[in-house]
Amino acid sequence: MAERFYTGLPARGVIEITGEDRVEFLQGLVSNDVTKVVPGRAIYAALLTAQGRYLFDFFIIAGDAALYLDAEASRLAELLRRLSIYKLRSKVGLSDASARLAVAAAWGDGAPQALGLSGDSGTAKEFAGGTAYLDPRLVALGVRFLLPRANIDAPAQAGFAARDADTYDRHRLALGVPDGTRDLVPEKALPMESGLDELGAIDWQKGCYMGQELTARMRYRALVKKRLLPVAIEGADVAPGTAITQNGGDAGEMLSARDGRGLALLRLEAVEAAQKNGADLKAGAARLKPVTPGWMKV
Repeated sequence: MAERFYTGLPARGVIEITGEDRVEFLQGLVSNDVTKVVPGRAIYAALLTAQGRYLFDFFIIAGDAALYLDAEASRLAELLRRLSIYKLRSKVGLSDASARLAVAAAWGDGAPQALGLSGDSGTAKEFAGGTAYLDPRLVALGVRFLLPRANIDAPAQAGFAARDADTYDRHRLALGVPDGTRDLVPEKALPMESGLDELGAIDWQKGCYMGQELTARMRYRALVKKRLLPVAIEGADVAPGTAITQNGGDAGEMLSARDGRGLALLRLEAVEAAQKNGADLKAGAARLKPVTPGWMKV
């Protein structure tokens, strides 16, 4: 029997954007092409500072007369505040819809097919009064849901076994995918260092958006000196923020970790030394081995 799992994601919240200018409003702010968001397609995007540094990342899903942002619940009020600053005379309404809408995820053997989903990342369909869609970052992550709170366990009716959010977190770490501010430091992290390009958050063909110029400059001038990379941890899990060293020098910083896997922001020269010469990367008493997943271009 195929092993397929689902979980609610209580650390996520939902913003509803209504009004006739909703697409145009977001299009001028975020890193991806909002015109691609339709009932059959969702996208992943980021809001950056004017200097091209990370502020927020989120998923954008289309409803009948609204757009929905699946974002970090702990920072939802701040995201709403930021969006409100740019509202000006745009005909849009912004509200927290988390009281009635919830986010869930499903993964495992044939998870998309069990839900009638196929095709490219971001492909979406109606499900249980809401939306199911292939994770726009990476199909291997599985399926995400935007559902009425009363239907949060609807995947069980499609043959998925319930698991907790920590189990999904292990799945995410195994694939080396960042999770919001656990891995991306606001006003500090850079999209090209953080894998947001490979994970589909940036559309290089769209018009201007906040932070576009500096993001493009990093891409076309090959200015990336660090990368957020998955690491295998030998020893106890390492606390976020722990300094990583190599031969006594600074090599990076540890971010989220669980059960021997983690993500770390590493200097590329240190990664090269570790892979070619076996130079140890250390975080406290633990040793780290960088791993480059197939989706990542380093």
